[in-house]
Amino acid sequence: MSMPFYVSPEQLMKDRADYARKGIARGRSVVVLQYDEGIAFATENPSRALHKVSEIYDRIAFAAVGKYNEFENLRVAGVRYADLRGYSYARQDVTARGLANAYAQTLGTVFTTESKPLEVEIVVAEVGATAADDQVYRLSYDGSVADEHGYVVMGGQAERLNGILQAGWRPGLTLAEVLALALRALGAPAEEGGEPRTLAAAQLEVAVLDRTRPRRTFRRLAGGLLEELLAAPVGGPA
Repeated sequence: MSMPFYVSPEQLMKDRADYARKGIARGRSVVVLQYDEGIAFATENPSRALHKVSEIYDRIAFAAVGKYNEFENLRVAGVRYADLRGYSYARQDVTARGLANAYAQTLGTVFTTESKPLEVEIVVAEVGATAADDQVYRLSYDGSVADEHGYVVMGGQAERLNGILQAGWRPGLTLAEVLALALRALGAPAEEGGEPRTLAAAQLEVAVLDRTRPRRTFRRLAGGLLEELLAAPVGGPA
């Protein structure tokens, strides 16, 4: 008679965490940066059909790295949550904080009860009337939530890219300035001493939550407009 196979809860959780982290690290990084008139999202993504950054509601956006089908399911659930809450109560009752709490419950439940954790890391961001009112929440595969300020980087090479953003970001940067910083981080070499890559507009997925726009603040930047912004002299007019 074979003995039952026992794994301690601590080992089981560690194995699940390692599994999720490895899956997320394989994904290309997403950077999220606050700028003077809103919040910008940028990632290397040549696909025009499969988005890593999306609108959830009037002033709320969603960005993710990891397994596409898993974070796409979360995005759809977030849109449903926002629509239902906005319809049942009022549009201003839909907040990034409420959405982040809902996502945290889902991610945490899957992590502790399912055989495989979700291989995703997500950011839920809400643009406020001023930069001080902006909300940016980062959620990990296990449901833990971090309230972020200024900038966030997720995915492969996150720790190293975080250093680049930390050195270059400051409050009040223009959109052109934060995009130049995002480009520098996303094109950074994978290893010390490597050559940085120059990413063209066509290789990027870029979007913003623009606080100057009425009601629906989400906007994708592509084509000539994005090329113009990337070519703008840093410190010059955006």
